[in-house]
Amino acid sequence: MEGLTFSIKKQPPTEVEGRYDLVILGAGPAGLTAAIYAARAKLKTLVVEKEVIGGEIASTDVVENYPGFPEGVNGAALAQRMEEQVRRFGAQIFQGAVDRVELKGEPKRVELDGKPVEAEALIVATGTSPKLLGVPGEKEFKGRGVSYCATCDGPIFSGKDIAVVGCGNSGIQEGLFILKFVKSISFVEFLPTIQAEKILQDRIKGFKNVKFYLNHQVLSINGDKTVESITVKDRESGQTKEIPVSGVFIYVGLIPNTDFLKGQLRLNSWGYVIADDKLQTSESGVFVAGDVREKEIRQVATAIGDGAVAAVSAERYIQKLRG
Repeated sequence: MEGLTFSIKKQPPTEVEGRYDLVILGAGPAGLTAAIYAARAKLKTLVVEKEVIGGEIASTDVVENYPGFPEGVNGAALAQRMEEQVRRFGAQIFQGAVDRVELKGEPKRVELDGKPVEAEALIVATGTSPKLLGVPGEKEFKGRGVSYCATCDGPIFSGKDIAVVGCGNSGIQEGLFILKFVKSISFVEFLPTIQAEKILQDRIKGFKNVKFYLNHQVLSINGDKTVESITVKDRESGQTKEIPVSGVFIYVGLIPNTDFLKGQLRLNSWGYVIADDKLQTSESGVFVAGDVREKEIRQVATAIGDGAVAAVSAERYIQKLRG
C-alpha cells in the first residue's frame, strides 16, 4: 500500500502504575488518537486494550476512505503507525483485561488484571464486536469454517467456495479481499437490496464468480468436522436451499462493548454510550469516543475526530478539577 509497510514489533509488558491523569479504555483509532492528544498535553496517560491494538482496522486489508492515502492503506500498517505515535509521545499501553470500573465520584477507579488504577478522568473507547447470527452451527464451527475476519482467515479457503453473510460495506469490502483466494462467493443478505456504498457494489458486480441471495435468511450452518454447507430461506417465497460452501464469513452488524458499563453510564436502548457534543457522558469526568458512542456514522475518520474531542475535553476537565 502506498507509502506504508509494516512489521510486527513485540513490545515489553507494561508495568502499570497506581495513578494516572487519564485512562483510556480501548486502543482502536479513537483511543489511540485520544492518547496522542493527551500525551502531547503532558497528561500521564494509560491506554488499555484487551485484544488487538488498532481495533477493527488492524484486521482490515485495505482502508480506502481515510484521507491522505489515495491508493488505500493496509489497516494493520495504519494501526501500527498510530501505536508508534502514541508511544513516541510517552503514553503507556497496557494489554490486558478490565476486571471492573468505578466511575462515580473522584477519582475514577479501574482494576486491570487484578491491579487497581486511579485516574482523574477516563475515556471509554471500547468499540464494538461482530454481531452473531445465532443460528445452529455458528458456534460449533467457529474456527472450523465460520469466521468474522476475512484478513485473518481468507487465505485458508484458497480455491474453495465460501459464503459471506451480509451485504453492507463490511461484507462487500471483505468479500472483495477474499476473492483473491477463493473459487467463488455466495453473498446472503437478509434485506432485499445490497446495502453497501455504490462504489463497492459496482466493484463486486464486476466479478463473475459471485452470486447474490438477496432477501434470504440463513437458517443453519451445516457440516461434520468442518463447514460443508449453509441452509438459506427465500423470505418472499419461503423456499429453502442448501448451498455447498467450505467457509462462512459473517458481517451482520455490531454490538457495542459496554456490558461492563451498565449501571454506571447512561446507555441507549442498543447499548451505545450517550454523550453531549463535548463527548461528556452522564458521569462527570468520563468521556466517550469512537464506535461505542451513540451516533450516526461509524468510520475510522469519525473515530479519530472523536478521540481528539474527547482528549481535549478530558484535559480541560482535569485543569478545572485542579483549579
